[in-house]
Amino acid sequence: MTPLCPSPSPAAVRRPTPRPLRSIPRPPVHETPLPRAASAFTETALRQVLEVIDRRRPIAQVQSALTPTLLDVVQTLSRSRYPTAATLQRVRLRAAGPTAAEVFATYTRGGRVRAIAGRVELARTNRWQLVALQIG
Repeated sequence: MTPLCPSPSPAAVRRPTPRPLRSIPRPPVHETPLPRAASAFTETALRQVLEVIDRRRPIAQVQSALTPTLLDVVQTLSRSRYPTAATLQRVRLRAAGPTAAEVFATYTRGGRVRAIAGRVELARTNRWQLVALQIG
């Protein structure tokens, strides 16, 4: 039985010369600047959350900064024992609409660098609040 189409040789599959790469221009990104209050709130809130998880601060002190769901998550995380305390290193925000921002942060614990991601939004009470949080 003969095959319907023979497979090409390896030499026929390769190009004789590589194609040169060309750059594709990116459109400019126009981000709306965030208020200083959002940055200050986010840094303070993340620092306090890490302190609650490490049992250096009571959970009641972060109640106004977190949604009820996140309060439960942070309280659950605080039940774990960590041998060393966490130290917040770097916090960055990116606008995600007129009243919200995405949060990217790093912290260290025991010589290892870890990440935090989340979202802050301006609540109806005109106060910033953490509404999503992922701690790595």
